[in-house]
Amino acid sequence: MTGKSAAERRTGLLNGFAAYGMWGLVPLFWPLLKPAGAAEILAHRMVWSLLFVAAALLVIRRWAWLGELLRQPRRLALITVAAAVITVNWGVYIWSVNSGHVVEASLGYFINPLVTIAMGVLLLKERLRPVQWAAVAVGACAVLVLTIGYGRPPWISLCLAFSFAIYGLVKKKVDLGGVESLAAETAIQFLPALGYLLWLSARGDSTFTTEGAGHAALLAATGIVTALPLVCFGAAAIRVPLSTLGLLQYLAPVFQFVLGIVYFKEAMPPERWAGFALVWLALALLTWDALRTARRGARALATGSRASRSTRAAVPAGTTEPAGTTEVTGTPAPAGTASAARPTENVPGAPEADPLEARP
Repeated sequence: MTGKSAAERRTGLLNGFAAYGMWGLVPLFWPLLKPAGAAEILAHRMVWSLLFVAAALLVIRRWAWLGELLRQPRRLALITVAAAVITVNWGVYIWSVNSGHVVEASLGYFINPLVTIAMGVLLLKERLRPVQWAAVAVGACAVLVLTIGYGRPPWISLCLAFSFAIYGLVKKKVDLGGVESLAAETAIQFLPALGYLLWLSARGDSTFTTEGAGHAALLAATGIVTALPLVCFGAAAIRVPLSTLGLLQYLAPVFQFVLGIVYFKEAMPPERWAGFALVWLALALLTWDALRTARRGARALATGSRASRSTRAAVPAGTTEPAGTTEVTGTPAPAGTASAARPTENVPGAPEADPLEARP
């Protein structure tokens, strides 16, 4: 690795830690916006996020995608679905944090990889390896244990996990860059959100103009809180392997979990610890299996490349290679996994190289 690439990797890691660190610490921000309710905060987040992202697009002059998107009704419909699903995700998350359910919200992002895998089996007919099946089964047991512990299903966690998994599935089908996708989604959210804020103001229930300049500035800062981690994530995604990002993503729910217990003083009776322990066991199984598969794929690719070079070296100059001899460029991966020729992508939940996900 050259000095330049090592420096790039360090920069990517710092940006990755910054992105997931900000997502992990965001529960500290939403309570600062009280007495605004979750719906008002959500509406401000939509409005100010669009303004912030639009300003960023103006600076980098990336508008060519817009005309192409407007000429494709199917992609527009998918963007609308993504906007609706992430609205639910954002709204539930803000409400849960400001209502004292930070730990349960963090659980949603712990189980998100398990939900994503289950959706792949049910909707995309993907085939799982035995360890992946074991992880999903352990995750299902964890939900059962937590249901008994809470006295109800952990609906906040399930809503966050399923909404974000659906959002990710739709984003894959849209195939639009992260900044562009966020701009399109918030553009769809903008008019309903602005209409709701104007309606609140007309009723005299808006806090934007009644709680002082500091409160108004904090509400406007929701756009920065949404977009800034995405910028850091984008800088990380192009500099470090996706396997690294797949592991870094667990920093956010870990920080949220710790904040819920240490800062917000939420209760953690033994049955909840048992449920979380099962979730962590399932994630450990997934990560171990993914890293093992990635290493096998890398070894197979290296062995195939060496064999191909040896075959070419053995062919005398001026002759052709024996019939049926081809250069090995990769090995087929098991169904339901990424190609072994790109082993760093086999970590569950690892983000795409380009899309910037709209996190909590």
